[in-house]
Order: sequence, then C-alpha cells, then structure tokens
Amino acid sequence: MLVGVGIFFCTIFIHALAVLATINLIRREEKLGRLGTGLRADLPIVLRVISIALVAHFLEIALWAGVFILCGEFHDFGTALYHSGVNYTTLGYGDLIMSPSWRALGPIEAADGSFMFGLSTALAFGVIVRLIQARYADLRN
Repeated sequence: MLVGVGIFFCTIFIHALAVLATINLIRREEKLGRLGTGLRADLPIVLRVISIALVAHFLEIALWAGVFILCGEFHDFGTALYHSGVNYTTLGYGDLIMSPSWRALGPIEAADGSFMFGLSTALAFGVIVRLIQARYADLRN
C-alpha cells in the first residue's frame, strides 16, 4: 500500500509539471497576442496542451511499469508497460495477473489514472474556456 501511495504522489508531481507547462504556454501565447485570435492560432495551442498531458500520462504509466519491475512482478519493460497501461486506463483486460503480495497496486494505479485523466480533462477544458473568453468579449467576466 505504501509503495502505491508513494507512486501516486510521484504522478501528482509529474502532472503538476504538466499544469505549470500549460500555464506558461497560455501566458506566452497571450503575451504574443495569439490567444483567441482564431482557429489558425488556437488549434495549435489546444494540440500542444493535449500533447503535454499525453506526455505526462505516458511518463506516469512508465513510472508504474518501472515499479512493477522493481517489485519483481515482470521481467521485461514491455510487459510491465502493457500491464501498467491496462491498469492506468482502467481497461482491465485481466490477461496478466500480479502476485497476491503486489496485487493491490492494480486498483491504486487505476484510481491514479482516473484522477490524472480527470485533471487533464479539467486542464484542457480550462484552456478552451480561456480561448473562448479571449475571442469573445461578451463572454468575459
């Protein structure tokens, strides 16, 4: 349980870096006067925000995979990465089962993935709202 909670906090840190990168991106785009100027400027912003979140998710899945290897559950990174991806996304194929002593990591990783996907969704939504507000003066606070 302690291992799972420790990794959960590590993924929170990784995602916090993604949030900070997104904030810096939006602030830079606003200073350059490109925020909310139209599809040609806004689409690349949204794509970069989603890409930042995607990289964070991949890093987090890889971190969990590394932990599975350190725990002795898998011997090769590819299998550990596959199992981690299935857990993190809550897909839950069940074709790879961990030993009883480490099995509790599966639900912890699933909860972690759910939380991080929710955070990424909230972040993307916030950016889109900011782009809409920048474009349409009547929608500003």
